[in-house]
This record gives sequence, structure tokens and C-alpha cells, in this order.
Amino acid sequence: MIEIHGTHGSPFVRKVYIALAYKNIAYKNVHQMPFAKDAEYEKLNPMGRIPTLVDGDLIIGDSKVICRHLENTHPEPALYPRDPADRARAEWFEELAGDRVAEYTAGIFFQRFMKPLAFKQEPDEELITKLTTKRLPPLLDYLEPLMPADGFLFGDFMMADLSVASPFFNASYAGYEVDADQYPRLAGMIQRVKEQPAVAGVLAEEAKMFAGG
Repeated sequence: MIEIHGTHGSPFVRKVYIALAYKNIAYKNVHQMPFAKDAEYEKLNPMGRIPTLVDGDLIIGDSKVICRHLENTHPEPALYPRDPADRARAEWFEELAGDRVAEYTAGIFFQRFMKPLAFKQEPDEELITKLTTKRLPPLLDYLEPLMPADGFLFGDFMMADLSVASPFFNASYAGYEVDADQYPRLAGMIQRVKEQPAVAGVLAEEAKMFAGG
């Protein structure tokens, strides 16, 4: 059986959990925190990041690599478009959201959620203001006209939709929501992704973890 080494709450691990659920692929979760300086884990993934997939002799890291492997081995239901141009656009959304958008939303999440909870420290509100008023708005301005008024980017729910929405789930734990008045297309798409059964199931598991259940 496939093993996924990671933990709930990571937007990158979340993508993999949801891809597996969406494709109805059985797997075993092996709890692993990121950057834990775990020597045994670093034998699997010397970068120390999560997630890592272990399937027999196959050991791979990085959520993009894992999700594309799952798409290649279990092509239905599809999470990536078949048309080459659409596939390229989908992978661009995944790269943008997984890099810059995730960086800024993770900053909000760390400051307002993890810092008080895990480290008993006050959040850096000056940094949060910089992230929410300076760093994120240009990305939101870029994404807004590219989002569909209803439905999803390529018709059916796919990885591009999840990739865009997932970082904002973390920000929402810290009290940040995309302004639906200013960015109605993006906010609407995030909500539609959240309502997908595979997504809702994983978010429910996250909620239990954060509640200590």
C-alpha cells in the first residue's frame, strides 16, 4: 500500500491527500512533521520536506511530483487537463500558488495561528499587515480575472483549482479571508473547491487535528 509521510495542515500534503481521495486510492498515512531534523526520514527525503510517497521501491518527494505520478498511474478521474496548452496553464497555476501564494499565506498562518499556539508568542502584526496589504494584493489582482465566474478553471474540478484554493485554507485558520466584494471570482472559486467531497473530507480531518481530536 502507498505510504504518505506528512501531516494534516500542510497545503502541500493536503494536495496529495485530496488527490488520493479523489481518485479513490488507498493509502497509509505516516505522521511526519516538516524540517524535524529526523535522520530516519531524511533517508527517504534528504530535503526534509513533506510530503514523501513510498510505494514499494518508489520513493518520491514534492507534492507536484507526487500528484503528477498519481495522475499518470491512475488517470481517471482526471486532475489535469489532457490538452497540452491547458495542461501547461494548469501546471502554471500549480507552480504560482505553490510558490508565491503559499509563501505569503503561510506567513499569515504562522504568525496568527502557529506562533501563539505552538510557541506561545505574540504574532508580528506589522509583518501580517505587510503580507495582507502589500504582498498578496498583486497576486489576487492577477488571479481574479483568470478565475471562472462559476464552476472550475477547466470545466471539472482539477488540481489547478485545488492548488489555487489550498493556501487560502491555511490563511483562513488565521482569520484571513479573500475579500469577496473585491475578488468575487477568486473567493467564489475557493468556496466551491472547499465544498468538493474529497476536499471537505480532508478538511474535516484537519479540523479534528487542530481541535486535538
